[in-house]
Amino acid sequence: MQRSMKWLRERQILNVKGDWAINCPDVRPGGWAFQYENDYYPDVDDTAVVGMLLNREDPEGNREAIARAREWIVGMQSTNGGWGAFDIDNDLEALNHIPFSDHGALLDPPTADVSARCVSFLCDLGFPEDRPVIERGLAYLRREQEAEGCWFGRWGTNYIYGTWSALCAFNAAGVPHDDPAVERAVAWLESTQRPDGGWGEDCASYEGAAPGEYDMSLPTQTAWAVLGLMAVGRRESDVVQRGISYLVSQQDEKGEWQEKPYNAVGFPKVFYLRYHGYKQFFPLMALSRFRNLGLSNSGRVEYGF
Repeated sequence: MQRSMKWLRERQILNVKGDWAINCPDVRPGGWAFQYENDYYPDVDDTAVVGMLLNREDPEGNREAIARAREWIVGMQSTNGGWGAFDIDNDLEALNHIPFSDHGALLDPPTADVSARCVSFLCDLGFPEDRPVIERGLAYLRREQEAEGCWFGRWGTNYIYGTWSALCAFNAAGVPHDDPAVERAVAWLESTQRPDGGWGEDCASYEGAAPGEYDMSLPTQTAWAVLGLMAVGRRESDVVQRGISYLVSQQDEKGEWQEKPYNAVGFPKVFYLRYHGYKQFFPLMALSRFRNLGLSNSGRVEYGF
């Protein structure tokens, strides 16, 4: 872990102001990029997750890196309370209608999944002065909840991913588990569980298909669903127990899980991605979270990320 954290600290972008600085010029850099050698476009989502890791494992040893990440995340909050992936207030819809924008994704507006990660990171740190930032983020998430009770997932496929993200943020922020928004999300996840105990969703939900539905269960989406439910106190529910049983049953003799559908997004309706690690480490994350929550002396706060 020490070697991994050192590797991450060395890749924090501290001296380059990218295009994001146009809308917040007084904020110092402090993020991490999704790709190597992309200092002009650090990624808010990755920065929040790296910041959580550094804070949970060694807050004192990583103090400076965490502080710079926090400063950048706070500075990147859009005026509507949410966060985009790479920019701030980049939501002028008219740009998507100019002739060369045929992919309809010229913008980087705030999204629920990225915003949830930022809320969770700031809650993880626990600075009282960040509470107004967190509350604006929570208000944004409440506005973004779909009529069905789920949340749209911009960077993972799709509503199951977004709902897991939002429920983790609500839990980290201390929102009661019987809050109406939480209960609506739980009811939606319960309603989309498949007969075999798993969940599945493919890219058709970006083009009008029913949220959270597919013709088979998938390890990645099942893991997201049970992680979201466990984050809001449903570890002992029959729904979670069946989801965990599905994950156990799907592990092959090599210790791996298999799935073919795409599970991540470049531009919705245009191109999608398959991250081959997702089907391995998200089930592992869900199973370990299930185990840890069942240990009466674990002593860990489990937020879901």
